[in-house]
Amino acid sequence: MPQMGVSVAEGTVVEWNKQVGDWVEADEIICSISTDKIDTDVESPATGRVAEIIVAVGDTVDVGVVMAKIATDAKPGEAHASENGTGTGEATAALEAPGEAGELSGDTTADYEGTTQRRPPRPAGGNRRFSPVVMRMAAEHNLDLSQIEGSGRGGRVSKKDVLAFLENGGAAAEEPPMHIESPYRPDEPALKRKPRPRLQRVEEVPAQAAAAPAPAAAPAPVGGQPLSRMRQAIGSRMVESLQTAATCTTIAEADMSRIEAARAAAKLSYLPFQARATIETLLEFPQLNATLEDGQHTVYSDAVHLGIAVSLGSGGLIVPVIRDAQDLSVEGLAKRIKDIAVRARNNQLTPDEVSGGTFTITNPGGYGSIMATPVINLPQVGILDTEAVVKRPVVITDELGNDSIAIRSMTYLCMSWDHRALDGAYAAQFLSALRKKLEAWPIT
Repeated sequence: MPQMGVSVAEGTVVEWNKQVGDWVEADEIICSISTDKIDTDVESPATGRVAEIIVAVGDTVDVGVVMAKIATDAKPGEAHASENGTGTGEATAALEAPGEAGELSGDTTADYEGTTQRRPPRPAGGNRRFSPVVMRMAAEHNLDLSQIEGSGRGGRVSKKDVLAFLENGGAAAEEPPMHIESPYRPDEPALKRKPRPRLQRVEEVPAQAAAAPAPAAAPAPVGGQPLSRMRQAIGSRMVESLQTAATCTTIAEADMSRIEAARAAAKLSYLPFQARATIETLLEFPQLNATLEDGQHTVYSDAVHLGIAVSLGSGGLIVPVIRDAQDLSVEGLAKRIKDIAVRARNNQLTPDEVSGGTFTITNPGGYGSIMATPVINLPQVGILDTEAVVKRPVVITDELGNDSIAIRSMTYLCMSWDHRALDGAYAAQFLSALRKKLEAWPIT
């Protein structure tokens, strides 16, 4: 298992691209793995023939564990066990079994979590074969795989081909806004390992209690479906945050009229302007640009490493980090935000790009929502939720103190913060300073 980042200690095999007996070139993708930070492909360290696969799909092992063995003294074209039909090893059998590590025919369903999935339409013109990743994506997006041109060996359709097909308008799904309801430490997207069993604590109980009959198991709901690995991961992270942090939410209203004019001139969205104003305010309020380690030590940062929540649609949720964001202009932030969003949706982020954030912005305003209470992205102590900008009638006071009603582009700034690290007055002062920066934005 390769080291995929300084904070990554283990990984889970998602898919083997090679089977026992297959020839593999050095630097050719041999398998895909998932860590608690990111999903990525693993390249073969040498040229040769796959002699043994040790770590099966769905298994989680520590960094440094041998995953497979490659016979580097083999030669291309030599007869081998799988070609002669004599392979009897467990790894060979597992890889050749439909629905597991091997390739799947177009009319087969596969699910790493034990639930039944819709079969994508069977491609016309032959019995093409697809990997579990491709089958799952096709089922989620209701794709006809026969419409997708494969770039792999023998015209095989890969995950990259499906993503390219979706990006080019091959599916009806619209481009997801860059937000998630509540950012969390990125975990495995939809295709993941089966949940690992947890050790249960055994406690002594009084004899009377031990003798009591066990309650009848609740019947399984008819038509029910277990949560996907992604939903389980989100649930685990959110419950952990709510049970650990002393979460409070403070909300302020801001007039975005000047930002509206500035972004129209620059042809940008609201987000880079809001991000730039937030960064400047964080430098003035360092208690929010921090992480709380072990619930006892606050670690402050001189630099703003800004997390931007990105929705991956049905593929999951992730929070890439823009490091040293204080050095970027509005235009620079807009470029970086677009870059990390594209690479996140193409599964091109590195593990270190989704860790080490000091503050997070989530932007559900793209869906039209106007107010929310985001969940803190631990170990950070604050998260800002930027909501939809909506024209509303508001009271305007001129320099002489006269009031009038006018139509203004307004938004709510919703910030959840950890009461263990700071107090409500500090949070309110931060939002007040942020509001003033937005309302006084220079228009050139």
